Amino acid sequence: MLIRRRLALAGAGAALAAPALRAQGRYPVQTVTLVTHSSPGGGSDVFLRELIRHLQPVMGVNFAVENVRGGSGATAVARVARSRPDGGMFYATTPTYIQTTLLSRPEFGFDTLDPLSVVFLDPEVVYTRKESPFNTLAEAMAAAKANPGRQKWGAANPASLERIALERLNRLTGARAAVVPHEGGGDLMINVLNGTLDLGIGEVQEIRAQLDADRVKLLGVLTETRLADFPNLATAREQDIDLVVTKFRGLAGPKGMPDEIAAQWATALATVLESPAYKAVFTKESLVATPQLLPRPAARAFTTEIANDIAGSLRELGVAR
Repeated sequence: MLIRRRLALAGAGAALAAPALRAQGRYPVQTVTLVTHSSPGGGSDVFLRELIRHLQPVMGVNFAVENVRGGSGATAVARVARSRPDGGMFYATTPTYIQTTLLSRPEFGFDTLDPLSVVFLDPEVVYTRKESPFNTLAEAMAAAKANPGRQKWGAANPASLERIALERLNRLTGARAAVVPHEGGGDLMINVLNGTLDLGIGEVQEIRAQLDADRVKLLGVLTETRLADFPNLATAREQDIDLVVTKFRGLAGPKGMPDEIAAQWATALATVLESPAYKAVFTKESLVATPQLLPRPAARAFTTEIANDIAGSLRELGVAR
């Protein structure tokens, strides 16, 4: 389903939830812990640490980021699911927490958390080291098809959206490349830079430092249209590869959290997204703000629809029933 349809549906829900977007007084706790399965320097870690720089003055609370590794995100989800629903702990959501649930059936899956807000859509890019002979995704796929089974591609943890995207790319192109999972984007980048991997997949914010240092180059973007800040980067579809991926970044908390707390978050996040300082940051990282998905009812509906789409993709790949 197209992103624009999802956002239109969510926008309708957001309109209904608008009366709840008024601040409800002082926030109930003084310190909020934001938990991620990502390693330091990975996409969710970068997202959280940049967000709280701008969110702290708005909410007037202290923030801590906690990196909880293991179980392809299941350990981090369990940490939050077991916490008190008092607004003191949230999990940084991406499609990974849905896929881990569908593939591994852990005790605490994505459905044991309550979506709070969806803050961004995060375009996925395919990249390689600067010295690579490939300059486009089409060139890399042509070489892979000419030498089946020879290439190695890197993705984040085994249940990540990126891993599934590369498996779909394998199926679409017949490359039969080895898809190597990593616990985080930082580990993945090391193996791209040292030539262990022919290419990697991730988000612009995750690889920005290496892009700015001219150590990696982009081969293609897995979106419906080109990115505004990379107008010369062709989409996969423009390179005759029919692959579009939707990644989101948001927050979820333990079930049972009062509506008043959720409304405070929606208000605070909307304020931060309108901040010129934060806009400059997330625009540079090619993140697409989704203010219509900040209210909890809209985030819940969006997450349910994404989960249904992911389940269909996993069945198509033959890795889930």
